[in-house]
Amino acid sequence: MTQQLKNSRAIVVMGVCGSGKSHIGRLLASQLGARFIEGDDFHPAENVRKMAAGQALDDADRAGWLAALADALLSAAQAGEAVVLSCSALKRSYRQVLATGAPFQLVVLHGSRALLFERVSARASHFMPASLLDSQLATLELPGSEETAIQMDIAAPAEQIVAGLCAQLGHAAATI
Repeated sequence: MTQQLKNSRAIVVMGVCGSGKSHIGRLLASQLGARFIEGDDFHPAENVRKMAAGQALDDADRAGWLAALADALLSAAQAGEAVVLSCSALKRSYRQVLATGAPFQLVVLHGSRALLFERVSARASHFMPASLLDSQLATLELPGSEETAIQMDIAAPAEQIVAGLCAQLGHAAATI
């Protein structure tokens, strides 16, 4: 049975490539009894092709993708379903598009460029090359005071990050 999330039934786990959005998102969803939504699965084929070729996406490229993610949040909200969505959500305007689907708790995963580069370089089965990390870091707009966000440093082990998130969300963190 899906647990009720404290103030929202949706959590968006954001960050640049290599921050662990998918891994942390899956663990968190499992811990909360929520459904995990992999944001990368919503990218149109052209976006995947561009990124795989080392080309950064622009706002126009991301528009349809963000709208599809907002629709996924809306569908979950209408069904009363708790979800955890992984999405880079690099700009405030992107997060505003997501919020048109349903209100959500924002989780920001951040770390040093060196750690992020190491992680992206080590991935073998992902379309996003390490060469796009700097583009994402340049595009990143961290949430300001007008956005409520939980910030987590990715230097800690994933289980510790999820336990910290559960504590901040008001859930007991069982052994993962």
